Amino acid sequence: MVALPSARAGQGDVLDRVVVTIGETAITQSDVEQEYLFERFLDGQWPAPPPDTAALEQARDRLTYQRLLQIEGETTRAGLADPEGSAAERLQELRTRYGQGDRFESALRELGIDEHQLLDRLAEQAQILRIIDQRLRPAAPPTPAEIENYYRQVFLPSYAQRSKDPAPALSEVEGQIREILVQKSIDELLTKWLHNLEASHRVKFHSF
Repeated sequence: MVALPSARAGQGDVLDRVVVTIGETAITQSDVEQEYLFERFLDGQWPAPPPDTAALEQARDRLTYQRLLQIEGETTRAGLADPEGSAAERLQELRTRYGQGDRFESALRELGIDEHQLLDRLAEQAQILRIIDQRLRPAAPPTPAEIENYYRQVFLPSYAQRSKDPAPALSEVEGQIREILVQKSIDELLTKWLHNLEASHRVKFHSF
């Protein structure tokens, strides 16, 4: 297994295990551990619980897919016109989630990043979501029959369980159902796209 000297290495080199290669680019175990902590921070789970191997593998996969989509975005020049604006909104949501006091600032210090670096990360995430949407949404619209089937088979039974009022007509919730089905289709298309990107960029996953 390939290992690289860690940035934390002192007189005795500490090796940082390579857990993914994307062509000639390496993602190390410390990259994945930092991604895991960042994800827990975004979810408001702080201090973060110690990760097990499964959690690290999930973080590794997500980080790999982020890198692949960033590469794709650079190639196609897709993305947001104003990622900083979206990042600023997300930052405010995080501040609200962490509440009063210095819990938010303390978490950033423990992560080893400042607010500017956080904004950069949030802008990157916004760009990735936009890249996915621009690429896949045009191929994701449902047919009228699919919308009607969802209304009858999913929406109406679910509505009856939570309300005794008459269900809204299909025309009233058609837009909502369409977006649900679009997102479902995007998820399916994204899985296929990522598998294709793995192959074209020569991605190899390694054990921890």
